[in-house]
Amino acid sequence: MQLAASFRVALGALTANKLRTALTMLGMIIGVAAVIALMSIGRGAQEQITAQIQGMGTNLIFIRPGSTQEGGVRGGQGTAQSLTLDDAEALASSPLAPHVLAVAPEMGAGGQVVAQGRNWSTRFTGVTPAYADVRNTRVAAGEFFTQQQLDARAAVAVLGATVAQNLFMDSDPIGQTVRINSGMARAGVSFRVIGVLESKGGTGFGNQDDQVLVPLTTLQARLFMQRGRQGGLRVASINVQATGENDVRAAVEEIGEILRQRHRSAQDDFVVQTQEDFLQTFSQIAGTFTLLLGAIAGISLVVGGIGIMNIMLVSVTERTREIGIRKAVGARRQDILLQFLVESVVVSLAGGAAGVGLGAGVSRLISTISVPGAGGAAQALQTVVSADAVVLAFCVSAAVGLFFGIYPAMRASRLNPIDALRYE
Repeated sequence: MQLAASFRVALGALTANKLRTALTMLGMIIGVAAVIALMSIGRGAQEQITAQIQGMGTNLIFIRPGSTQEGGVRGGQGTAQSLTLDDAEALASSPLAPHVLAVAPEMGAGGQVVAQGRNWSTRFTGVTPAYADVRNTRVAAGEFFTQQQLDARAAVAVLGATVAQNLFMDSDPIGQTVRINSGMARAGVSFRVIGVLESKGGTGFGNQDDQVLVPLTTLQARLFMQRGRQGGLRVASINVQATGENDVRAAVEEIGEILRQRHRSAQDDFVVQTQEDFLQTFSQIAGTFTLLLGAIAGISLVVGGIGIMNIMLVSVTERTREIGIRKAVGARRQDILLQFLVESVVVSLAGGAAGVGLGAGVSRLISTISVPGAGGAAQALQTVVSADAVVLAFCVSAAVGLFFGIYPAMRASRLNPIDALRYE
């Protein structure tokens, strides 16, 4: 019996019991839809994280303090408190770093900002004017502070979009005064708002809209002064922009040499990471998360496959006499085997096709749901239905149908024609 003929017989057998066939397909439909929907959530989260990291800037290098070790106990990253404002200035002006385009040190502190009778807990970040270019930060209204304001330790502030919305609602914050309570300034320091940042959004990994930018010198002088081991004003991190994407590794080597010469320590008391390092790390995490979601959803495919096997065994029992007649008129064992395998695969593929459509619809529905993001801002869930997920779902559904259809098909093909003809 040829494959086309087996396909026609399979369709006839399946349509003869429409309700039973539909219920059998339901397991595959739910399984495939779950795989598509959950993998789309994982892929969406991966793309969202990648976009957020890339939105921080291009060709970025991040320098952070290293760890300390006392009495054989090693502290975590950042405990060395080894980076200073002088280090940043040296990197920006050194002729030994031709692949360094711009340098932007920063120092952060948490606290509360108050304006017009409203208050908001947020993070205050002291930066320099170079921060705007290095971290790809733009103002939606007003302006960023200048080098003159940095040198004068001016009490000016640029608000993130979330902070501006929660403090000023629909009114214009430019020119207004906010009071910042943080660090040693418990009584609060008044700042004049000169700008509002463009919204970049945020995820559970951080919200760039929920922050207040102030001149680094002002933060150190009025809000949160800390000095490094050599007496320089300490900074939490130094952001460096390389001259080009292909120059990042060369810039990392130059940064390492300059800082080693300045710190003169037995071991590196700083950590240098590139934007690519962060992207690879988050991509691996998101990829593992996506595979885990797909594996969990795959359990329902196995359940659907067991349902197919069960129905096919019932079908073999019901059609025992038919099998005997086919064998009596010349049907070979492989013809019977092929017939029941085709029926099993048709059920699984039809269920898989319906499951793909249902999964895509569920994925689109999920993308309309908003959840609280970092800083309390509402954020839509991002989902991505990729072609490889659809192909994978089809292939797995076909494999499940084939695997769970083998035993019923073999059982049917091994029936003795005489016993089958006697079966009532």
